[in-house]
Amino acid sequence: MKKKRFLSVGLLLVLVLSTLLAACSSDKKDGTESNTNTGDSKKEKTLVFGRGGDSVSLDPITVTDGESFKVTQNVFETLIKFGEQDTTLQPGLATKWEASKDGKTYTFDLQEGVKFHDGTDFNAEAVVKNFERWMSGNADKYPYFISMFGGFKGDKEAVIKEVKADGDYKVVFTLNRAQAPFLKNLAMSPFGIASPTAFEKEGDKFGDNPVGTGPFKFVSWKRNDSVTIEKNKDYWKEGLPKLDKIVFRSIPDNSARLNSLNTGEIDLADGINPSDAASIQSNNKLQIFERPSMNVGYLGLTVTRPPFDNVKVRQAVNYAIDKQAIVDAFFEGKAEVAKNPMPPVIGGYNDDVKGYEYDPEKAKALLKEAGYDGKQIELWAMPVPRPYMPDGQKVAEAIQKNLADVGMKAKIVSFEWATYLDKAAKGEADAFLLGWTGDNGDADNFLYTLLDESSIGSNNYTFFKNKETHKLLLEAQTETDEAKRNELYKKAQVILSEQAPWVPLAHSTPLLAGKADIVDFKPHPTGSDILSNVDLK
Repeated sequence: MKKKRFLSVGLLLVLVLSTLLAACSSDKKDGTESNTNTGDSKKEKTLVFGRGGDSVSLDPITVTDGESFKVTQNVFETLIKFGEQDTTLQPGLATKWEASKDGKTYTFDLQEGVKFHDGTDFNAEAVVKNFERWMSGNADKYPYFISMFGGFKGDKEAVIKEVKADGDYKVVFTLNRAQAPFLKNLAMSPFGIASPTAFEKEGDKFGDNPVGTGPFKFVSWKRNDSVTIEKNKDYWKEGLPKLDKIVFRSIPDNSARLNSLNTGEIDLADGINPSDAASIQSNNKLQIFERPSMNVGYLGLTVTRPPFDNVKVRQAVNYAIDKQAIVDAFFEGKAEVAKNPMPPVIGGYNDDVKGYEYDPEKAKALLKEAGYDGKQIELWAMPVPRPYMPDGQKVAEAIQKNLADVGMKAKIVSFEWATYLDKAAKGEADAFLLGWTGDNGDADNFLYTLLDESSIGSNNYTFFKNKETHKLLLEAQTETDEAKRNELYKKAQVILSEQAPWVPLAHSTPLLAGKADIVDFKPHPTGSDILSNVDLK
């Protein structure tokens, strides 16, 4: 009798404890819940950002992909930053700057009293050590550095000669040659200033444990799942950030990501299919965001691999693809057909370039002239949605059909995202889908970065090289007269169209969606969003 009574009391205690535990955890969502109770009256503001793929690395200088920059833009800061939704130049870690008359010397005054997340002082010495690190690298380690600054220490075409400290809070850059987009290049995501203490200690593993001066500090990275960053409570800008934590969740499928938004598992989602926009706008619990367009989606043709080592075959593929049909089918009015490697919003765009109209018969004739043997090619489809191409697989299938119609068989293949980029950069693809979101609003960032011979091994995945365009693009870099620069870029676009290393497909207006309680989220045209001002109602 006593034993039975004892069991009843025990059972009662278990029930009470279960009820209490349920009450404490009822609003949790797999450890990434928004507005989690922290144990006091104030709720922790957590934003869960659903994205299409995982980061490649969290060391911004080592990567070229937007998924990595989504995170690093909030952990690191650059000397100069862009405007809230444009590429105007604003003070960042530098308060002001001055250029010499010949454009070969730049002097920067730095913010004082700023610390890196590990407590290291931000000062002129820290800036010098970052640039010394980058300038002593190579294209494999730091692909963006060579794309934007021509080369490394000692290279013939290197833009930066040396970087020196002038006291604790002044840095002087000496250039080998003037570079018109120099300041815009410095504002780009790859050139976030890192803690010298951290990168000297971590070496090649710094990308797994990043340390910057930004509004958020790195917490953890679960590969192919999530990256978590938290509020930097010692951030030098008073009152920021407004969020306590951000979790970047990797959800490759667009529909699955939207479903996660609808079920409340995430708060914000990028890579929204244009076809889903209407349903989101009709849901009062959600809101839609448009990212200002500054991109291009393209089919790259590796010119060092047959059959694309023949210009006539490349031209044939341009005629074979029905770009308007692709835009109509997969972009739902949120894109325009591309004819140049850069979008019309960029200065120097050449609207007089005719481009290639859809003409299968012309494509067949060119393939015959080229002596194309009918051998099957590999057509690489991106495994993740990108702002410039919501569904790479479906676009690849449409292109596959277009090519089959003119007698070119294509086998669609794909790889995990980091592997896809690595193999494409090494020239292993026949034809590959990819794209580019502009980093700084300058034509140089499209034409030189993506299609100049100096960028082979970094961002020029087609391995295209041409003496005329190389001369034009280098001349444009040093030309400070904007009208003359634009004319040089227009001439380069004519040659690029004739040589056809790409099939430019579309310039899109990327869509994001989020919960209705998100305020002050303003998508940036570069695709790298600083989330320090974002708040939750």
